[in-house]
Amino acid sequence: MKLTVVGCSGSFPSAESACSSYLVEADGYRAVLDLGNGALGALQKYTGLYDVDAVLLSHLHGDHCIDLCAYWVARNYRTEGCPAPLPVYGPRGTAGRLARAYDMPEDPGMTEVFDFRELGDRTFDLGPLTITSRRVNHLDTEAYGFRVEHRGRVLAYSGDTGECTELVDLARGADLFLCEAAYTDGKETFASIHLNGREAGEHATAAGVGRLVLTHIPPWTDAERNRADAAKTFTGPVELARPGAVYEL
Repeated sequence: MKLTVVGCSGSFPSAESACSSYLVEADGYRAVLDLGNGALGALQKYTGLYDVDAVLLSHLHGDHCIDLCAYWVARNYRTEGCPAPLPVYGPRGTAGRLARAYDMPEDPGMTEVFDFRELGDRTFDLGPLTITSRRVNHLDTEAYGFRVEHRGRVLAYSGDTGECTELVDLARGADLFLCEAAYTDGKETFASIHLNGREAGEHATAAGVGRLVLTHIPPWTDAERNRADAAKTFTGPVELARPGAVYEL
């Protein structure tokens, strides 16, 4: 598998990065995990607009899903005609949420352009990839993390989450763990919303992952402090996600 960081800024875009979006490629298949603010523009650096095979949305907060509205425009009004409906996996109510965001009637909404499919706690095949989605601990929002497997290699992605055993299970033995670390240890203390660097490292250690990449760090947060905090609780490689970074698994 090849992972490309399209955008990794938390909560809102930074001057350098769009919000959460990650391109996963294997055997010519292309899946996009999340499509937050600004991500559709950045995505075009790494793949064609009409070369994506599926989109998976971890949850329906704008910094993870809102650029699907722009993607609807790009596909619906394509000069050569709208391509076949693109599979979009998301929580319950994804189709309605996006239709309301674009101020269009929910029927048909975007259903003629996207083939909306409901996530849940399940495992399914997506092209050559095997996807496991598990609900994680993010407010009262229906939010999911993903485990992506291909030929014995494993990528785990936290989505947005606070501390939870489900995340450890999802990331168990992963070669690369792409984990959010939006909060700063000792500063933000809200439970069940986001992880800090220390907690991300603790989850990585509990899961026995090979490599930890911290993501979803807001522009106002000291990312290097979060990396250092994670390195205190996880002895493997720890680094910060950067837009355009590529990982071969």
